[in-house]
Amino acid sequence: MFSPRLISKLHDAKSIVAFTGAGMSAESGVPTFRGENGIWKKFKPEELANFDAFIRNPDLVWEWYKHRKQIIRFIQPNPGHFALAEMEALYPKFAVVTQNVDNLHRRAGNKTVYELHGNIERNYCIGCGTYYSNEEILKFESAPKCTKCKGLIRPDVVWFGELLPASQWFASLDSAEHADVFFSIGTSAVVHPAASLPLLARHAGAFVVEINLETTELSNQIDEFIPGKAGEILPELVRLLKDSATKE
Repeated sequence: MFSPRLISKLHDAKSIVAFTGAGMSAESGVPTFRGENGIWKKFKPEELANFDAFIRNPDLVWEWYKHRKQIIRFIQPNPGHFALAEMEALYPKFAVVTQNVDNLHRRAGNKTVYELHGNIERNYCIGCGTYYSNEEILKFESAPKCTKCKGLIRPDVVWFGELLPASQWFASLDSAEHADVFFSIGTSAVVHPAASLPLLARHAGAFVVEINLETTELSNQIDEFIPGKAGEILPELVRLLKDSATKE
């Protein structure tokens, strides 16, 4: 499953980046945006995931996000998430860069996580910026309002037409540019600017590996493609790395 070249690169690496997309979360049961069973097959994204829609009909947008929050609340990290948390402990520098908003990487134990599209378990007031946890606001049937300024509270996710959070994006760029090995895991590699990270890493000298159920536009532009589920591939890879470290 793993080439000798990949194992050699991982053995010598000091800095690893794992770039994850919807396919990683789908293995835990999180509905995806794309694909036959995707979230947007049921709703038009422009009606639910942009700021103007939220201002125009906050209760509709809140109802949908509350539904998503409640689904994700009971979903657990899969073996792939836990494997990345184990891998983080093996290297001096390790970062997860994720397009997912479900917080599963942090729940699995990863400490350095850059969230390009936000985090659905966080919320903030559009008036004064006060943050609220899901526990504080899930009891509301209609769009919740800030206890301080009465402003509307929105999920801390990146909506259509919004820029990626600058701190998360620049940290992701820096990690990609300094990676020795860069994994692209469960992402279609079509949503920009995030989709540029694997090739940016490769141009900077990283060994780039894609783990996915099927090939993507990225597959023939990187060093190695491993077909299959992250939840099966990553635990096996971590086991090999640990066995190798034990024998030294």
